Amino acid sequence: MSGLLGKKIGMTRIYKGNESVPVTVIQAGPCFVCQKKVKAIDGYDAIQIGFEEKKERSTIKPMKGHFKKANVRPMRYLREIRVDNPDDYQLGQELNLGLFELGQKVDVIGITKGRGTTGVMKRWNFSGGEASHGSKFHREAGSTGQHTYPGRTFPGKKMAGRYGNERVTVHNLEIVRIDVENNLIALRGAVPGAPGGLIMLRKAVRVNLKKAK
Repeated sequence: MSGLLGKKIGMTRIYKGNESVPVTVIQAGPCFVCQKKVKAIDGYDAIQIGFEEKKERSTIKPMKGHFKKANVRPMRYLREIRVDNPDDYQLGQELNLGLFELGQKVDVIGITKGRGTTGVMKRWNFSGGEASHGSKFHREAGSTGQHTYPGRTFPGKKMAGRYGNERVTVHNLEIVRIDVENNLIALRGAVPGAPGGLIMLRKAVRVNLKKAK
């Protein structure tokens, strides 16, 4: 499996003939191989890739040595990607959008927007109570426990709390356009996160169920 790190730019529309296609534009790469993990030593095969350079003065000494060993400049983001054979990659090797093709399906991993503490109607789509005059039950969660036995609220009960700021994977998004020179890729549909948020692209791992049927 191969992939890239990038940043979400925003959404726009691309016309394919008479069809208006909503797309998300992502700046993906260039990424650099910073470390290789092998099954004999680490228990699994993977490569560590870095994205977006940062100043050396903002890098701690152990990480400076880590990047120097790979012969790359200090990177702001580091992630591991499982691969079949780490020997196919070299330390310091640059990875770009040449890994993907037009029309290919990819998975996108990102962190959703943080909404803070919200009620059950916004967080879990509860219907709420009547909105008419005289009602005293509008947006409350209602009863959360039981009677005398067992007399407690079960773990996992849907209640008010933090909403968003979670890792989410969107599967099988189609690549509509690729600009390798400017490291830009356009994917059909929406991806999680706010503009400027970190995104991971990888080749799709699930079979498209619509085609399978």
